[in-house]
Amino acid sequence: MSEPAAEKGERIAKVLARAGVCSRRDAEKLILAGRVAVDGKVLTSPAMNVAAGQSIKVDGKPLAQPEARRLWCFHKPRGLVTTHRDPEGRPTVFERLPKSLPRVISIGRLDVNSEGLLLLTNDGELARRLELPSTGWVRRYRVRVQGKPDAAKLAALAKGVTIDDVAYGPISADLDRQEASNAWLTVSLREGKNREVRKVMEHQGLMVNRLIRVAYGPFQLGNLAAGEVREIPGKVITEQLGEKALPQPQRPRG
Repeated sequence: MSEPAAEKGERIAKVLARAGVCSRRDAEKLILAGRVAVDGKVLTSPAMNVAAGQSIKVDGKPLAQPEARRLWCFHKPRGLVTTHRDPEGRPTVFERLPKSLPRVISIGRLDVNSEGLLLLTNDGELARRLELPSTGWVRRYRVRVQGKPDAAKLAALAKGVTIDDVAYGPISADLDRQEASNAWLTVSLREGKNREVRKVMEHQGLMVNRLIRVAYGPFQLGNLAAGEVREIPGKVITEQLGEKALPQPQRPRG
Protein backbone atom coordinates (compact mmCIF):
# COMPACT_ATOMS: atom_id res chain seq x y z
CA MET A 1 0.00 0.00 0.00
CA SER A 2 1.36 3.38 -0.90
CA GLU A 3 1.90 5.76 2.00
CA PRO A 4 1.06 9.45 2.22
CA ALA A 5 3.95 11.83 1.73
CA ALA A 6 4.70 14.98 3.64
CA GLU A 7 7.64 17.13 2.63
CA LYS A 8 7.56 19.11 5.86
CA GLY A 9 6.53 18.51 9.42
CA GLU A 10 7.76 15.98 11.98
CA ARG A 11 8.42 12.28 12.02
CA ILE A 12 5.21 10.41 12.76
CA ALA A 13 6.75 8.51 15.71
CA LYS A 14 7.87 11.81 17.24
CA VAL A 15 4.37 13.26 16.90
CA LEU A 16 2.82 10.22 18.56
CA ALA A 17 5.35 10.40 21.39
CA ARG A 18 4.71 14.09 22.02
CA ALA A 19 0.99 13.40 22.06
CA GLY A 20 1.60 11.05 24.99
CA VAL A 21 0.50 7.91 23.14
CA CYS A 22 3.73 6.11 24.03
CA SER A 23 7.48 6.47 23.69
CA ARG A 24 9.00 7.08 20.26
CA ARG A 25 10.35 3.53 20.17
CA ASP A 26 6.95 2.06 21.01
CA ALA A 27 5.34 4.38 18.45
CA GLU A 28 7.53 2.82 15.78
CA LYS A 29 6.30 -0.61 16.90
CA LEU A 30 2.68 0.57 16.61
CA ILE A 31 3.36 1.74 13.07
CA LEU A 32 5.06 -1.50 12.03
CA ALA A 33 2.08 -3.39 13.46
CA GLY A 34 -0.23 -1.48 11.09
CA ARG A 35 -2.08 0.34 13.87
CA VAL A 36 -1.44 3.89 12.67
CA ALA A 37 -3.11 5.60 9.71
CA VAL A 38 -2.46 9.02 8.17
CA ASP A 39 -5.13 10.58 5.96
CA GLY A 40 -6.92 7.25 5.87
CA LYS A 41 -3.92 5.17 4.75
CA VAL A 42 -2.34 2.62 7.08
CA LEU A 43 1.39 3.10 7.54
CA THR A 44 3.86 0.25 7.20
CA SER A 45 6.99 2.26 8.02
CA PRO A 46 7.82 5.06 10.50
CA ALA A 47 10.00 6.73 7.87
CA MET A 48 7.68 9.60 7.04
CA ASN A 49 6.85 13.10 8.19
CA VAL A 50 3.41 14.49 8.95
CA ALA A 51 2.35 18.11 8.81
CA ALA A 52 -0.28 20.13 10.61
CA GLY A 53 -3.69 19.45 9.11
CA GLN A 54 -3.14 15.78 8.35
CA SER A 55 -5.44 13.26 9.98
CA ILE A 56 -3.73 10.74 12.28
CA LYS A 57 -5.50 7.77 13.80
CA VAL A 58 -4.25 5.07 16.16
CA ASP A 59 -6.32 1.88 16.27
CA GLY A 60 -8.98 3.76 14.34
CA LYS A 61 -9.25 6.58 16.88
CA PRO A 62 -8.20 10.17 16.10
CA LEU A 63 -5.06 11.36 17.83
CA ALA A 64 -6.08 13.34 20.90
CA GLN A 65 -5.63 17.07 20.93
CA PRO A 66 -2.42 18.12 22.65
CA GLU A 67 -2.19 18.74 26.36
CA ALA A 68 0.36 20.96 28.03
CA ARG A 69 3.54 19.13 28.92
CA ARG A 70 3.40 17.87 32.50
CA LEU A 71 5.91 16.22 34.81
CA TRP A 72 5.51 14.32 38.06
CA CYS A 73 7.77 12.89 40.78
CA PHE A 74 6.77 9.42 41.96
CA HIS A 75 8.30 7.59 44.90
CA LYS A 76 8.50 4.08 43.53
CA PRO A 77 8.32 1.38 46.21
CA ARG A 78 10.22 -1.89 45.89
CA GLY A 79 8.32 -4.70 44.21
CA LEU A 80 6.84 -2.71 41.33
CA VAL A 81 7.88 -3.20 37.72
CA THR A 82 8.39 -0.07 35.61
CA THR A 83 6.25 -1.19 32.69
CA HIS A 84 2.62 -0.87 31.63
CA ARG A 85 2.15 -4.63 31.26
CA ASP A 86 4.29 -7.32 32.85
CA PRO A 87 4.24 -10.75 31.18
CA GLU A 88 4.97 -12.35 34.56
CA GLY A 89 1.92 -10.73 36.13
CA ARG A 90 3.88 -8.71 38.68
CA PRO A 91 2.39 -5.42 39.98
CA THR A 92 3.44 -2.39 37.96
CA VAL A 93 4.18 1.25 38.69
CA PHE A 94 1.31 2.37 36.50
CA GLU A 95 -1.24 0.28 38.38
CA ARG A 96 -0.32 2.15 41.55
CA LEU A 97 -0.76 5.66 40.17
CA PRO A 98 -3.80 7.80 41.03
CA LYS A 99 -6.66 7.40 38.57
CA SER A 100 -6.72 11.18 38.17
CA LEU A 101 -3.44 11.12 36.23
CA PRO A 102 -3.56 11.08 32.43
CA ARG A 103 -1.67 8.39 30.55
CA VAL A 104 1.99 8.83 31.49
CA ILE A 105 5.31 7.19 30.70
CA SER A 106 8.41 6.97 32.83
CA ILE A 107 11.65 8.83 32.23
CA GLY A 108 14.06 5.94 32.52
CA ARG A 109 13.32 2.98 34.75
CA LEU A 110 14.00 1.51 38.16
CA ASP A 111 14.21 -2.27 38.41
CA VAL A 112 11.74 -4.22 40.50
CA ASN A 113 14.00 -4.29 43.58
CA SER A 114 14.96 -0.61 43.41
CA GLU A 115 13.03 2.28 44.91
CA GLY A 116 12.98 6.04 45.01
CA LEU A 117 12.50 8.86 42.53
CA LEU A 118 10.89 8.06 39.20
CA LEU A 119 9.95 10.92 36.89
CA LEU A 120 6.72 10.57 34.91
CA THR A 121 5.48 12.67 32.00
CA ASN A 122 2.63 12.81 29.50
CA ASP A 123 5.11 13.78 26.76
CA GLY A 124 7.01 10.89 25.18
CA GLU A 125 9.44 13.16 23.39
CA LEU A 126 10.37 14.89 26.64
CA ALA A 127 10.95 11.48 28.23
CA ARG A 128 13.30 10.48 25.44
CA ARG A 129 15.19 13.77 25.67
CA LEU A 130 15.75 13.56 29.41
CA GLU A 131 16.89 9.92 29.26
CA LEU A 132 19.80 10.71 26.95
CA PRO A 133 23.26 10.93 28.57
CA SER A 134 23.87 14.05 26.44
CA THR A 135 21.30 15.85 28.58
CA GLY A 136 23.96 15.76 31.28
CA TRP A 137 21.66 15.23 34.25
CA VAL A 138 23.12 13.37 37.21
CA ARG A 139 21.22 10.44 38.72
CA ARG A 140 22.06 10.14 42.42
CA TYR A 141 21.48 7.05 44.55
CA ARG A 142 21.78 5.95 48.16
CA VAL A 143 23.10 2.41 48.01
CA ARG A 144 23.50 -0.20 50.74
CA VAL A 145 25.96 -2.96 49.95
CA GLN A 146 27.02 -6.09 51.75
CA GLY A 147 30.74 -6.03 52.38
CA LYS A 148 33.49 -3.50 53.00
CA PRO A 149 34.14 -1.15 50.07
CA ASP A 150 37.72 -0.40 49.10
CA ALA A 151 38.22 3.38 48.97
CA ALA A 152 40.79 3.17 46.16
CA LYS A 153 38.51 1.01 44.01
CA LEU A 154 35.60 3.36 44.57
CA ALA A 155 37.75 6.34 43.56
CA ALA A 156 38.85 4.54 40.38
CA LEU A 157 35.25 4.47 39.17
CA ALA A 158 35.61 8.17 38.36
CA LYS A 159 37.52 7.04 35.25
CA GLY A 160 34.77 4.68 34.16
CA VAL A 161 34.89 0.89 34.02
CA THR A 162 34.30 -1.86 31.47
CA ILE A 163 32.45 -5.00 32.59
CA ASP A 164 31.71 -7.90 30.23
CA ASP A 165 32.53 -5.69 27.23
CA VAL A 166 30.09 -2.99 28.39
CA ALA A 167 31.73 0.40 28.99
CA TYR A 168 30.28 2.45 31.85
CA GLY A 169 31.06 6.15 32.09
CA PRO A 170 32.51 8.01 35.08
CA ILE A 171 30.81 7.19 38.38
CA SER A 172 31.16 9.02 41.68
CA ALA A 173 30.95 6.63 44.65
CA ASP A 174 31.52 7.83 48.21
CA LEU A 175 31.41 5.80 51.41
CA ASP A 176 28.95 7.35 53.86
CA ARG A 177 29.26 4.86 56.70
CA GLN A 178 30.38 1.33 57.39
CA GLU A 179 28.20 -0.91 59.51
CA ALA A 180 28.94 -4.40 60.79
CA SER A 181 28.38 -6.24 57.53
CA ASN A 182 26.90 -3.52 55.32
CA ALA A 183 27.99 -0.12 54.06
CA TRP A 184 26.05 2.87 52.77
CA LEU A 185 27.30 4.68 49.67
CA THR A 186 26.25 7.73 47.69
CA VAL A 187 26.56 6.94 43.99
CA SER A 188 26.15 9.44 41.15
CA LEU A 189 26.23 8.81 37.41
CA ARG A 190 25.00 10.32 34.16
CA GLU A 191 24.16 7.35 31.94
CA GLY A 192 21.96 4.99 33.91
CA LYS A 193 22.44 1.86 31.83
CA ASN A 194 20.47 -1.26 32.69
CA ARG A 195 21.23 -2.28 36.30
CA GLU A 196 24.39 -0.18 36.14
CA VAL A 197 24.85 0.43 39.86
CA ARG A 198 24.28 -3.22 40.77
CA LYS A 199 26.67 -4.52 38.10
CA VAL A 200 29.42 -2.06 38.99
CA MET A 201 29.17 -2.85 42.69
CA GLU A 202 29.16 -6.60 42.01
CA HIS A 203 32.30 -6.10 39.93
CA GLN A 204 33.92 -4.76 43.12
CA GLY A 205 32.76 -7.75 45.14
CA LEU A 206 29.89 -5.86 46.77
CA MET A 207 26.30 -7.09 46.71
CA VAL A 208 23.64 -4.37 46.59
CA ASN A 209 20.80 -5.11 49.01
CA ARG A 210 19.08 -1.73 48.85
CA LEU A 211 19.09 0.93 46.14
CA ILE A 212 17.23 4.23 46.42
CA ARG A 213 17.30 6.92 43.73
CA VAL A 214 17.19 10.25 45.52
CA ALA A 215 17.67 12.68 42.62
CA TYR A 216 17.34 12.88 38.85
CA GLY A 217 18.95 16.06 37.60
CA PRO A 218 17.49 19.01 39.54
CA PHE A 219 14.52 17.03 40.86
CA GLN A 220 14.77 15.53 44.36
CA LEU A 221 12.95 12.74 46.14
CA GLY A 222 12.91 14.80 49.33
CA ASN A 223 10.23 13.76 51.82
CA LEU A 224 7.90 12.24 49.24
CA ALA A 225 6.46 9.10 50.84
CA ALA A 226 6.62 5.71 49.12
CA GLY A 227 3.78 5.41 46.59
CA GLU A 228 3.08 9.15 46.52
CA VAL A 229 3.03 11.41 43.45
CA ARG A 230 3.85 15.12 43.30
CA GLU A 231 3.36 17.22 40.18
CA ILE A 232 6.11 19.67 39.29
CA PRO A 233 4.68 23.12 38.48
CA GLY A 234 5.02 24.21 34.86
CA LYS A 235 7.06 27.26 35.85
CA VAL A 236 9.58 25.05 37.66
CA ILE A 237 9.86 22.75 34.65
CA THR A 238 10.64 25.69 32.38
CA GLU A 239 13.21 27.09 34.80
CA GLN A 240 14.95 23.77 35.35
CA LEU A 241 14.99 22.61 31.75
CA GLY A 242 16.30 25.92 30.45
CA GLU A 243 17.56 25.49 26.89
CA LYS A 244 16.64 21.82 27.06
CA ALA A 245 12.96 22.75 27.22
CA LEU A 246 11.08 21.76 24.09
CA PRO A 247 8.56 24.14 22.54
CA GLN A 248 4.95 23.10 22.82
CA PRO A 249 4.38 21.17 19.60
CA GLN A 250 1.86 21.96 16.91
CA ARG A 251 -0.18 18.78 16.61
CA PRO A 252 -1.90 17.59 13.44
CA ARG A 253 -5.68 17.38 13.70
CA GLY A 254 -7.17 13.99 14.47
